[in-house]
Order: sequence, then structure tokens, then C-alpha cells
Amino acid sequence: MGTQMTSARRGIATDEMIQVAKDEEIDLDLLMQRVASGSIIIPRNIARSQRIKVVGIGRDLKTKVNVNIGTSTLHQDLDEEVSKAKVAVKYGADTIMDLSDGGDIRHIRRTLLEAAPITFGTVPVYQAYAYGVQKYKNPLNITSDDFLDAFEENAKDGVDYTTIHSGITKEIANRVLEVKRHGGIVSKGGTITAAWMLKYNKENPYYEHFDYMCEIASKYDVTFSLGDALRPGSILDSHDELQIAEMINVSRLTKRAHQKGVQVMVEGPGHVPLNEVTSNVRLAKSLVGDVPYYVLGPLVTDIAAGYDHIASAIGAAISAAEGVDLLCYLTPAEHLALPNTEEVKEGLIAYRIAAHAGDLVKIREKAIRWDREITEARRTLNWERQIALSINPEEAARIHNREGQHQGNNVPCTMCGGACVYIMLPQQRRNKETDAKQETPEAEKIEAQQRN
Repeated sequence: MGTQMTSARRGIATDEMIQVAKDEEIDLDLLMQRVASGSIIIPRNIARSQRIKVVGIGRDLKTKVNVNIGTSTLHQDLDEEVSKAKVAVKYGADTIMDLSDGGDIRHIRRTLLEAAPITFGTVPVYQAYAYGVQKYKNPLNITSDDFLDAFEENAKDGVDYTTIHSGITKEIANRVLEVKRHGGIVSKGGTITAAWMLKYNKENPYYEHFDYMCEIASKYDVTFSLGDALRPGSILDSHDELQIAEMINVSRLTKRAHQKGVQVMVEGPGHVPLNEVTSNVRLAKSLVGDVPYYVLGPLVTDIAAGYDHIASAIGAAISAAEGVDLLCYLTPAEHLALPNTEEVKEGLIAYRIAAHAGDLVKIREKAIRWDREITEARRTLNWERQIALSINPEEAARIHNREGQHQGNNVPCTMCGGACVYIMLPQQRRNKETDAKQETPEAEKIEAQQRN
């Protein structure tokens, strides 16, 4: 059957390409050209039998948002993770990743795949880690084959994309011991891989056997999300030599994957100060080329524990405006605990706002329609329409109606009351001269009755 990339190169428009072209309002031929070159990806594992909502990620497309869920070694509640998955789908996540590293990883993954009929990703080294705990009682006693078997099993299960920490090599791992980082290595997958290489003095299996992994990825059309094992965990470490060395390796691996028809996106940081966010995107794009860039945040400060979804959404909006294609959300629980369902929702909504803010810069003519519609509803005091167009209509309705304000449209809210600008100056509500014949606003009718 081939991958989306090899199909596009042969001039074959898959059902997924046709759907993405329609959803994104982009010419199908142009979309196919970009899928063929790798500047747009459509992650869709052919082994995944269920019907899912496919998305395109890449150049000139809407910025997408990913939600992370999954168990930890200290907390495993599959029902709660299913609830998170359903909330992610309900509130508009484009992709979802299962980052489980505790419990029955296979069962958890397969259950969440069914619960979330959207683009689905995993980190296979977490499964290898859990296997090491269960079989060897020590996660670092896993073998090179365990790394590879975990990836292949994820592919067979139907996972659409996988984070592969293939850019961190034995040489770079040895440098980790010499480079003094303020925040250390904060990637779990990166830490597992680096510690394993240092223990056995062996090369990273995901780097050494990258061509073999490409064969598996090609067979199932699994997209590589080439991970940033050495992303900075503090703004003090942003763009240090470890981060850059890994980015260079990832750029080389991206080209090797493309040669074999495997779709790729590249992952980015992490913690980056505000003045370096733009340069991070530009540096990454200059190294990896016109390939989808996927960033975690970035967090622009390290002091926002409890509010990291806000601190990181700032960096996310700037990144999206600069050309980042997929944003990985953070929740209020980041750095503190495993997020609960409500925190998943809060993080997702914050990131959907950030994504749209970025799209107003990079694909303005398409993105601005939403703002134009809600502005019209606001100007005409059409509360039903304004609430329906809100990023979270449920919350907008709750706030608007909490003072018992159920008077419908054409009346002011409790913020300004009779001093509402659209009541005091009725002409503000008229967009065209023909609107001058519109009915007198309800508030004016009430005032007239009182005068009489």
C-alpha cells in the first residue's frame, strides 16, 4: 500500500489527503506536493482499523494541538485516563499521546486507542522501561532488542506516530557528564536512553538501527516524531551545546527517513526565555528544513508552577506565529503531579487559544473568520451567537448567566449594564446604512416606556 509520502510521490491521492485538503481549504495537488516533500504529514497507521479524524500537520495548515495523558509508575487508573481521552476529544484536541510508563502498558495503550478516535502517538521507550521493571526488576537491564521490540509492537497496535529519541548518541551521552546543566536532562525517554548507553557503553539502539526502524515505520506508515531527549528543562539551559548537537543529528536522520518514504516531524523544547522563542523556531527550521516542527510549550519562565499552562501558552503562541506546526500542551499540574481530567481540559483550551493566536499571523485570511464572526455577534449583542462561537461555550454560558441573566439577546451584560457602549451609542451596532432601519434596542424601549 505504501505510506502517505510514497503515495503522494506516485501521484496517488489517498482518502486522507482528500479529507485534509477539504478541511484545510487547500488545493489537493499542492497538498500532495507537500506530503511528497515532507513539509506536510498525515499520520495514519494502516494497521489502525477504527475510523478516526485525520489531520494534516505542516506548512500553511492550521496549528494543531496535542494532549498528553497516561499513567505513571506511582498512579495507575485506566478509567481516569479514558476520561481524559474523552475530554481531549470533546474539547478539540487534534492529536493525543499516551505517555504511560506504569501498569500494563499494552492494555492501557489499546484501550486508549479505542477511546480516542483521533491521531494517536506514543513513546515506545516507556514500554521498554516498564518491561525492564517487570521482567528484570531494573529498567536499565533491558536489551537493545527490547528497545526495538517495543517500537514494533506500538506500530502493530496501530499507533499513528511515535516519539523516537534517536538523536542522542553515545558520544553526546558522554558529554552529558561534563556539561553542567542547571536543569539536568528532563526528558524521561532521554534519561532512560542516556543512562542505558552509559551503563553498557553501547550506542543508542534507535540510532544504530534507524534504518531497520524505517522499514517497520514504512510497513505500517508510522510517522516518526524525532524526539528532543536533551531539550532544556530550565530557561538557563536554553540552546546549550547538548540541545544543538542533538538537533543536528535529528536533521540528518530526517533526511534518511524521507529517503525511505517515512513521514517525519521534529520535536522541540522545552524551556526557552521569551527573547529566544523566535530564534529557536528559525534555528530548528534552518537545520531540519521544511519539516513539521512540534514543540512542548515552550515555557518562557520557570516560576509558574500551578500555572504552567499559561506560562507555556505564551511561548506556544509566539512559536505558532513563527511557523510551528504542532503544539504539545502543558497543564496546571506540570512539574507538580499527574494531571486530572479538569486540568487536561484547562491545558487544552489554553493551547487552542495559543494555536489560533499564532494562526492569525501565519494563515490570517483563514483564521480571522472566527474573530470576525464573534466580533459581529458581540457588536450586535447577540449573546447566543457569541457564546456558541467561544472557545469553550459551556464556560462562556456559565459566566454570562451566573447573575441570573437570562434575558436573551439585545440587552447588556452585568459588566457595564446601562453604560454598555452598544446601548449608549446605538449607531455602533449598525454595520451598514441599511441597518439604520433595525428595531430600537430593547434597552431603549425600556427607557422610552419609563419616560412615558
